[in-house]
Amino acid sequence: MNNSRVLILIICVFIFFIAIGVKLFSIQIMKSEELGYLAEKQQTGIEKINSERGLIYDRNNVLLVYNRNDVSFYLDMRMVSKNEKKKIADKFSSIFGKPASYYSDLMKISGKTICIEKKAPGEKALILKNFKAVGLFYQEDPTRIYHYNNLASHVLGYVSNDFHGVNGIEKSFDQQLRGINGSMYVEKNAIGDMITVAEEQTQAAVPGNNIILTINKSYQSILEEELKTGLQSFGGSSAVGIIMDPNNGEILAMSDQQDFNPNYFWQFSDTVRRNKALTDTYEPGSTFKTITMSALLDQKLCRDDEVINIEHGRYKFNNVFITDSHNGNNTLTVKGIIEQSSNVGMSKLVRRIDDDLYYKYIRGFGFGNCSSLDLPGEAQGTLKNPTGWSPITKAFISFGYELSVTPIQLISAYAAVINGGILYQPQIIKRIMDNKGVILSENTPKQIRSVISRQTSDRMRDYLKGVVERGTGKSAKLDFISVGGKTGTSQKLIDGKYSKSQYNSSFIGFFPVENPQILCLILVNSPEKGKYGGAVAAPIFKEVAEKIAKSNEKFFRSNQPVKQDDHTVLTNNYYSANPDSKITNVSNSSTKTVDNDYALKNNLMPDLSRYSLRDALIVLSKLGLRYKISGSGPVVSQSIIPGARIQKGLTCKISCDGFKLKGALIY
Repeated sequence: MNNSRVLILIICVFIFFIAIGVKLFSIQIMKSEELGYLAEKQQTGIEKINSERGLIYDRNNVLLVYNRNDVSFYLDMRMVSKNEKKKIADKFSSIFGKPASYYSDLMKISGKTICIEKKAPGEKALILKNFKAVGLFYQEDPTRIYHYNNLASHVLGYVSNDFHGVNGIEKSFDQQLRGINGSMYVEKNAIGDMITVAEEQTQAAVPGNNIILTINKSYQSILEEELKTGLQSFGGSSAVGIIMDPNNGEILAMSDQQDFNPNYFWQFSDTVRRNKALTDTYEPGSTFKTITMSALLDQKLCRDDEVINIEHGRYKFNNVFITDSHNGNNTLTVKGIIEQSSNVGMSKLVRRIDDDLYYKYIRGFGFGNCSSLDLPGEAQGTLKNPTGWSPITKAFISFGYELSVTPIQLISAYAAVINGGILYQPQIIKRIMDNKGVILSENTPKQIRSVISRQTSDRMRDYLKGVVERGTGKSAKLDFISVGGKTGTSQKLIDGKYSKSQYNSSFIGFFPVENPQILCLILVNSPEKGKYGGAVAAPIFKEVAEKIAKSNEKFFRSNQPVKQDDHTVLTNNYYSANPDSKITNVSNSSTKTVDNDYALKNNLMPDLSRYSLRDALIVLSKLGLRYKISGSGPVVSQSIIPGARIQKGLTCKISCDGFKLKGALIY
């Protein structure tokens, strides 16, 4: 009996060892590659290294947008014991200040991975670095920080939860800002903790590029503050403002009030997050008269002092009455039609220009096309082809109806009106740099076309100055600097009918008139107190212009007499020193005698002797020259010899005779 039991036991042991042998053969021979792959996958892995998103600065390198290195903590509930739960809850409670019961409640879920703490600040995450618990792991979860909250929110845009740009600059330059993710090969233990990193197989992340905007943070703050104050004073559903350098198309500020905080973008509706300066179109009203008049003057179809019968402000044209809101005069000069914003006068003058030619000018100024600004969502407005015009269309277009524009289109067109006739592509990007400060690309002014002549532009600046001095834009006048501009008031088209209570009130102004450096558009949507652009938008412009001018010495007109031994240096925006420039006395007998009219027409240097300082600066600006001025009073010497061929970008040094300079502009 005992022998039988021994035999059975031997057989069982034999079978057991045979089974082990078969299993080992299966593991080591038959399935060795498959199981080796699974083991390697469990114990090793490729971890993504997130690239750091690029930063965004204003034109003066003020940091607007950056990243905060937050960390999110997770728990794999399949691996967490009851004792571990209490340890984790107590530890997190002590660091983050929340009750331990808060974390205990989160851990009541079983069989899932949960986020126990979302976006913990980096300094608190460091405290947990050496805290070990089964099933606890963390991931880098950076937060995009918009340092000044609502400031320039529609320009900057925001990023989604997966750190991709959704609107504004964040969307337009997402690829530039995002960078390239890296990777690292890691070995882990049984509970998933990292043991080692294979340095030779690690590929570092490439940080995103940094964006430098054309925006001036100070100007942006002023614009937003005054738009908010204006809405409080006059009411309205929203207000849009744009500040541009008319000489190159750079956007210095852009604001839409209603604005939002990109740090909490999900709290705001799509309507609020939409950049109305680009996406919303409107009929511009009387601000469009400037475009019409520019075309008429450029074609020499009217004279400044020509007198037009404006029918006491009520004119029947093709069975439709055209009326003026601002005056009941019987006659106005052509210049007065702009100053007093006469619909009747403009509708009469526009009949002098051919339909196709008029349409060509309007298209030339950029209407009916996108401006190609590097921001998403821009609308192109509406402009009917002359073949689709009714008998009254041209008359109504002449004072800003039967077409629609965007604010960015209108301010770009005005820049061409006042800068010498050149339409520039508006720009929002100054340069792009990598994370080491190397400039990858730098934008230069992009001329689209010449729309009107420089002579026409000079006349239009004078017309628009008259609007502020004597006409409907008096509320925009400043005592210490010359201002030009145009008011606009248009009835809103609601459900196919023009409203008698809802208006768009606007003003577009610039300064200084002699050498425009700042161009600003203000548009108030449905003001509740007042309706006219001169009563609503012009005062807002005045506050913006005054604060910008007073914040920058180059715009301020000194009220103090200059002493005879003082040397006052006046510069324009593009001044740069030219130490090699030599002063040449224009009264010297060796100096050429130059016909200044001939010189100016043929791109030659005129003789500035006996010019007033103000007139000399105007001439130099028109020639595209930089300048440096010593002394005061009439010009007595200049560094570029009269009759010399002009090269744009040179600096001309001017010396004055030392008399007191009254009301000197510092450009």
